[in-house]
Amino acid sequence: MSLRRPVDRSRIELFLQSLGERYRRPGRLYLVGGTTLVFEGLRQQTIDIDVVMAVAPEDHGALIQAIRELKDLLDVNVEEASPGDFIPLPAGYADRHEFVGRFEQLDVFHFDLYSTALGKIERGRRQDLVDVVLLLQNRRIEWARLEGFFQEILPQMGLRSLRQDPKEFEKNFRALEKMWRQAPGQ
Repeated sequence: MSLRRPVDRSRIELFLQSLGERYRRPGRLYLVGGTTLVFEGLRQQTIDIDVVMAVAPEDHGALIQAIRELKDLLDVNVEEASPGDFIPLPAGYADRHEFVGRFEQLDVFHFDLYSTALGKIERGRRQDLVDVVLLLQNRRIEWARLEGFFQEILPQMGLRSLRQDPKEFEKNFRALEKMWRQAPGQ
């Protein structure tokens, strides 16, 4: 459990601006999960800033150091968390990253929202499923495409890691489907 304050959009923006000023090298940063939902105004807050980093290998240490310093300075939790850590990524995911903005030499994107949604489904917590419904309701993702990507990666689940359970993943997806079908406006 974190002792740091929850993060809202203004704190995410401050973090990104400060990181761009502190880390003066080219690179990409991908916002993931609840961070994307908060940044896009679909949720009010999250407990941490989840990111995926993509920088030259020789610059990785400098980016880590800048983030460590900002965690303390800004009193925020920052975690490295890629949907690819939890699920096989669906085909074409890299083409679906959404540009957020440029902060000095650091380009910031939302990680592919379908991969993010599938990662949340894999976790299966109630808040994660609610987040996916929010993405659907706000037309940030489409049900038919999400279901197609689910069908694509389901046969791969459990082949890379003992932590992946294809039966649990399918159960979570069906729970989401029920929530989505019962959501207002459906």
